[in-house]
Amino acid sequence: MSDSDIRDAITTAHHEEWARVVASLTRRFGDLDIAEEAAAEAFAIAVARWPIDGVPPNPGAWLTTTANRKAIDRIRRENKRDDKHKEAQILYDDPPEPLGAIDDERLRLIFTCCHPALAMETRVALTLRMIGGLTVSEIARAFFVQETAMGQRITRAKAKIKAARIPYRVPSADDLPGRVSGVLAVLFLVFNEGYLATGPDSDPVRHDLTAEAIRLTRLIRALMPEDGEVAGLLALMLLTEARRTARVSSTGELVALDEQDRGAWDAALIAEGHQLVRERLAAGVAPGRYQLLAAINAVHTSARDFRDTDWSQIVALYDQLARIDASPIVALNRAIAVAELDGPEVALATIDRLDDKLAGYHAYHAARADLLRRVGRSRQSRAAYDQAIALAGNTAETAYLTRRRNQLG
Repeated sequence: MSDSDIRDAITTAHHEEWARVVASLTRRFGDLDIAEEAAAEAFAIAVARWPIDGVPPNPGAWLTTTANRKAIDRIRRENKRDDKHKEAQILYDDPPEPLGAIDDERLRLIFTCCHPALAMETRVALTLRMIGGLTVSEIARAFFVQETAMGQRITRAKAKIKAARIPYRVPSADDLPGRVSGVLAVLFLVFNEGYLATGPDSDPVRHDLTAEAIRLTRLIRALMPEDGEVAGLLALMLLTEARRTARVSSTGELVALDEQDRGAWDAALIAEGHQLVRERLAAGVAPGRYQLLAAINAVHTSARDFRDTDWSQIVALYDQLARIDASPIVALNRAIAVAELDGPEVALATIDRLDDKLAGYHAYHAARADLLRRVGRSRQSRAAYDQAIALAGNTAETAYLTRRRNQLG
């Protein structure tokens, strides 16, 4: 194999095996610190050895075995007493569990990382590290935090899991729906940060984060194939990601949906997303939040031209969504769709009633500015654009809003 082939094999192994190895070691040693450190050492050894010895026939088994040995070495170093040494020796002599049995371990690890006892920002960081295999520096850069601060956050999270004895298991049947929603919320948060980055000094669209969120959601989908909301979230991500290359212009400005080059959308991702939506419809089960959002995006991506969009269907889907998620954000997005169906005046009346709830949300002011522009209230539109620009953190969105405001004269 060429050096390039070996590098590709190591990258593939890291994507496919990191969570397996960490989950296997967590089950065996009951310690996230040991699991993480041993897995990292095993991959470092692979980087050094595979170019010389060649890629092993079963990379996952090789990495798991190597990581187990490194974990035992650490236990030996930290515990010098005879009884601990004997315990370590017993563990060392016990062969690793076959990889075919590890899938459930990964699921346990995901639920541990996303436990509701942890703060949401901590769940995100821990999931990206323990499941995604991102380095601390990569996670810190993704969320504009100092590397030392991010490292401390992850360390404290692992310590809390140990101190609080957070169980390493899949929740019971009664707890599972609520806990799955927590896992999906973490993945959706990661995706949204990539879809429209909030940091003013970052790329406006972070493909590294959207790709990682999709990869982890695919993993959840493989482990929980019957869960409708998992399928819905994956479909939503795919249909949104399909438009990524058309969302920012060559000059770095956000391109609104009605101005996007639909020929630049990723047809394969759209087809996969549509298939997932159809499968959920055929299941005959009442859809949840992510399934409805995916269905709305399926309608958008089915239209060959913005003017062909079936707005009545989109409004009907938002009506369903509002019954299970009566948030002001849903009301805002429904009003934007109503503007295309019943006119901007009707939508504006709805949006104005949301001011007390969304006054600090830049998208509220951007939507209101657009509707005011469409009904000819230029002075008020300019003021709304000013508020949206002041609140927006994304550089591409700021450039778009600034141009729209300046077009008012």
